[in-house]
Amino acid sequence: MASAALGGHRNWVLRLCKQGAAILQPRVPAQRTDCRMKSSVQYLARKDLPKLAYQKLKGKSPGVIFLPGFASDMNGQKAVALEDFCKSLGHSCIRFDYTGCGSSEGNMKECTIGKWKKDVLSILDDVSEGPQILVGSSMGGWLMLLAALARPEKIAALVGVAPAADHFVTVFNQLPLEEKKAAEELGEWKLASKYSEEGFYTIPYAVIKEAENHCLLNSPIPITSPVRLIHGMKDEDVPWHVSLQIAEQVLSTDVDVILRKHGLHRMSEKDDIKLLVYTIDDLIDKLTTLG
Repeated sequence: MASAALGGHRNWVLRLCKQGAAILQPRVPAQRTDCRMKSSVQYLARKDLPKLAYQKLKGKSPGVIFLPGFASDMNGQKAVALEDFCKSLGHSCIRFDYTGCGSSEGNMKECTIGKWKKDVLSILDDVSEGPQILVGSSMGGWLMLLAALARPEKIAALVGVAPAADHFVTVFNQLPLEEKKAAEELGEWKLASKYSEEGFYTIPYAVIKEAENHCLLNSPIPITSPVRLIHGMKDEDVPWHVSLQIAEQVLSTDVDVILRKHGLHRMSEKDDIKLLVYTIDDLIDKLTTLG
């Protein structure tokens, strides 16, 4: 992966291509989307599994599916902005809540990376139609990769926003030995977070151990579809180097890493969302042309 010095001009982003080139590109304003959606929440019933809440906008392929971050839901700024954008183009879009989150059934404390991966696959198998662009935010970026490995025939492209591949395991393994032992004995780990009212999320120790079965960054990732990874360099939760690791490990040769010098973890500022929409617009144009 090539490295390059970032200029201080805030109207530019650094785009790193898998082939090693570093290209400075101006951010292109997103198309205006003045109409809000009137889609209503629906529920996907699953045998022996909690119902999943989702909203589906019908339209052309490739469709877009948004995968929220940890403890987030389908009503976040990025998810709603993507639905608006897809409506403006006439493409399909699906937003949904993981088990135990938002309007879906289930208990979040009983969920694992594996269970949430099943949620994504349920949406892909039973709600979506045709090839899909998965857009994963934070933990959703991890699940996006896992889903692409499980259903490669359904994936047109991947877009990760501060993708948190292996995150729980990586952070836990960096703890001092005594803290890891304490978490094992207590059966839970308190993960500090400014997004929680308590200042931390309580993660069951069993969830950390289960997540080890889904780690990706220590070996090649056999994904061959186009991949775009957008990451803020001021991200204090998931280091932007994680996006570079993902780019190095995926087998696809069509991989771009886009770094925003002043971007934060959530990447939900107006210009951040414009960049996300531009990236997806570019992908749809490319995929449609190839098709």
